[in-house]
Amino acid sequence: MPGHSSDYPDELAQIVAELNRAAHPDSSPKARATTSTLSSASSSSLDQLLALAVRRGASDLLLIAGAPLTLRIAGSLTAAGAPLGAEEARNLLLPLLSQEQSRELQRAKSVDLCFSREGIGRFRANIHHQRGTLAGSIRVLPEKIPTIESLHLPQALRKFADARQGLVLITGPTGCGKSSTLAALIDLINTHRQDHVVTIEDPIEFVHGNRQSLIEQIEVGVDAPDFAGSLRSILRQNPDVILVGEMRDPETIATVLTAAETGHLVFSTLHTNDTSQAVSRILDSFPSSNQQQIRQQLSLALLGVVAQQLLPSSGGARYPAVEILMATTGVRNLIRKGEDHQLYTALSTGRAEGMITMEQSLAEMTRSGRITRETALAHGFRSEALSRYLED
Repeated sequence: MPGHSSDYPDELAQIVAELNRAAHPDSSPKARATTSTLSSASSSSLDQLLALAVRRGASDLLLIAGAPLTLRIAGSLTAAGAPLGAEEARNLLLPLLSQEQSRELQRAKSVDLCFSREGIGRFRANIHHQRGTLAGSIRVLPEKIPTIESLHLPQALRKFADARQGLVLITGPTGCGKSSTLAALIDLINTHRQDHVVTIEDPIEFVHGNRQSLIEQIEVGVDAPDFAGSLRSILRQNPDVILVGEMRDPETIATVLTAAETGHLVFSTLHTNDTSQAVSRILDSFPSSNQQQIRQQLSLALLGVVAQQLLPSSGGARYPAVEILMATTGVRNLIRKGEDHQLYTALSTGRAEGMITMEQSLAEMTRSGRITRETALAHGFRSEALSRYLED
């Protein structure tokens, strides 16, 4: 259950009270609020909530009918105030949507978007339905483009920003920092290389300015209808580096592999827990009759896979545990031959090539004092291997 912080429940409760007064005004004709007044009050209340989330260092703001307004701070949920009513949630969230996004919400029952508030910050939101009511999850995006150092990521990842062609996959569950890692890698390229970089995102999260590189950012649903069609078009736009926000379907995956094989550096993401699962996920997206061809393409195109998860530290911050698979000659051979079960062995013995398993990463974080032993054990995928590394 979410905890209750003593730092700001009064402030949060006051914002909720203002919203409730706007949503349930006095019933007399003189005091009855108009739709525009209600919309204005809701917008003002949401801005106050967003400003509070930024001040408190929250990563997310959750607006769910029947539950108090909730912030996620350092990975933990903290709630305050009375439960949000269905009408309050609706009035807070609907003003964020354009007409096109409203239609998409009606059609798909869920919509993703990014928006900015002057003087407050930039945010990513998912608005969806649950129990017949509208709900929202709003992510606070950092003001500045993050760096490898600010994200506490291994310096080995810099190697991917130096590559000229091939496929780099960032994997992990939702909210593990994949977008931030990709933004840091693109920023490295933008700082040190004179390249044409094109990103396809849904939605655009981090806005990159042109520095050494020329950067175009395409938003699915705004600038292009889908990932696959946009990617095919991009290949005719003379890019050096391509970022594909997510490989959602076989057509997109196949086009990504082709792009990585034909002289482009391609970054993308998958929702898998570890690096070996990423290989399996790509292959399983295709019929068995096509998998040998995909294996061949993947073995040639792959540069590396990074799997990450964000863990709470004893000091309240969150740090990434990272598994890195480098596409060495041995790893490419294993993928081509279908010996995926051997990838973990190659991974665990590949420290000289910059590889690290999730268990090795967790053990190192425990020894450095960034996380507790209990946290490490709760987030390891292979308990025996983790226990062995923790005892070393």
